This record gives sequence, structure tokens and C-alpha cells, in this order.
Amino acid sequence: MANAVMHFEIPADDVARAKAFYEKTFGWKIKPFPMPPGQEYFGVTTKKKGEPGIDGGLMKRNMPGQPFTNYVTVKSIDAMTRAVQANGGVVVLPKQAIGQNMGWISAFKDPENNIIGLHEAPVLPPKKRAPRKSAKSVKKAAKARKRRR
Repeated sequence: MANAVMHFEIPADDVARAKAFYEKTFGWKIKPFPMPPGQEYFGVTTKKKGEPGIDGGLMKRNMPGQPFTNYVTVKSIDAMTRAVQANGGVVVLPKQAIGQNMGWISAFKDPENNIIGLHEAPVLPPKKRAPRKSAKSVKKAAKARKRRR
């Protein structure tokens, strides 16, 4: 299904206290995440690879009352922002790039005053694939190996 929840962020006044709480309470793994200078962020792993669920982040609270936020993956933040506003939502965090080729985020407040984040993934160049060998070249290589024996 399109537009799945893909990430959460937990803001904290005391990051060390919050880190200890979530590690001890849920057994989550919380490790520093590389960020630009001056920004501190921790990746939160809530599950083993292949298990259902999502992972998230832990960070210093940026503003009073900053809530726990879920992020929804969308194809285009710009298009989704227009839909949000057309349906009564209000942008509270304009679109901004996030680190390490991870795309962009923004956030809005819905008509019930809930804050929801949006995430747009970057378009990455296609992975380079090794050139495929034709059946003819495979047969030719097999014949060459036989002759060497």
C-alpha cells in the first residue's frame, strides 16, 4: 500500500535518560547516528532484520511540546503538502533535506492537532550491473577450458 509509516522520532529533554529508558524497557538498540556537525541524533533499532515493524530515531527536543512523530513515505512532499492543505492540514515544518542522501522531510498538523511527518526518498542512480555474458561467449569459454585440460 502506498504511503506507509516508515520511521518514528522520539524527542527528549534528557536524551541519556530517554535512551536508558527505551533500552531497558523494550530492549531496543540505540546508537549514535552520523549527522552534520552540531546535530546529535541516535538511530533506534526496535527489531531484528526481517521482523515486522519500523525503526526510528531519538533526538534532543527542538521546541517545547515537540511530540513523538511518525513519518509517512510519499512520492512527493510537494504534492502531498498541497493535498494536506486542501484537506484542512497546516504545514508546521517546511520541506528540508536530511543527511546522507536520505531525501527530504516535512511535517504537518492535521485538523485534530496531530503532527505527522512526511518523508520523500531521493531518486538514486541505478546500480551498475555486471555485463551479461551471451550464451555464445559462455560456450566459447567452456571450450577453451576443455582445451587447456
